[in-house]
Amino acid sequence: MPVTYDEAVTRLEIGLAAELPGEAAQLRLAPRPRHEWPSGFNPARIRLAAGLLLVYASLDVDDRDAPARAARDPRTASAAACIVLTVRTETVRHAGQVSLPGGVDDPGETFDQAALREAHEEVALRDDGVRVIGALSPLDIPVSGFRLHPIVATLPRRPALHPSDGEVARILEIDVDELLAPSALVETTRVRDGRTFHVPAFRVAGVEVWGATAMILAEFLALLGW
Repeated sequence: MPVTYDEAVTRLEIGLAAELPGEAAQLRLAPRPRHEWPSGFNPARIRLAAGLLLVYASLDVDDRDAPARAARDPRTASAAACIVLTVRTETVRHAGQVSLPGGVDDPGETFDQAALREAHEEVALRDDGVRVIGALSPLDIPVSGFRLHPIVATLPRRPALHPSDGEVARILEIDVDELLAPSALVETTRVRDGRTFHVPAFRVAGVEVWGATAMILAEFLALLGW
């Protein structure tokens, strides 16, 4: 059965308050072999970052009164649950890849604050009505030197989004049911530094979501019963 917005929020709140599935879920979508930190690497050099995994209801609401009206809109009980991903431009690191809105924390920021700020900068997300409900397990990304903290937030309406010039080529608004469909999970290969990697991925919205983003989504979907 389809997962509605209200159902998704309830399951996520329960799952985020309990022990997270963590690496066991993440590894379902990990490239094989997985890139590891080099021998002797100093963990103090890891850069901390945050990404926003926004779950929203597929409801279009008049922006003039959106937060107040959507917060009590009974249609969220049957509205589809969707998430926001971005496709990076060809001029930034990891060009063309699909990712959560996010980036490096500024000094003094919490991960929640960093994720919301980056989402505003990258996709013009306003925080009116956005509610942070928890965090997924941090994920180390040795290939880029980051430890990413995925922050989960909800919004009971469809946000008005605009891509950041020079950083975001395209915004993807993906129905959670598309990710949960068995046909979305595919096996691909990638070649890096002369090595071939077997890479599980989600094929949705005309793109392949793989690597760190897919691993984060695997844990997210596990909380929804995947």
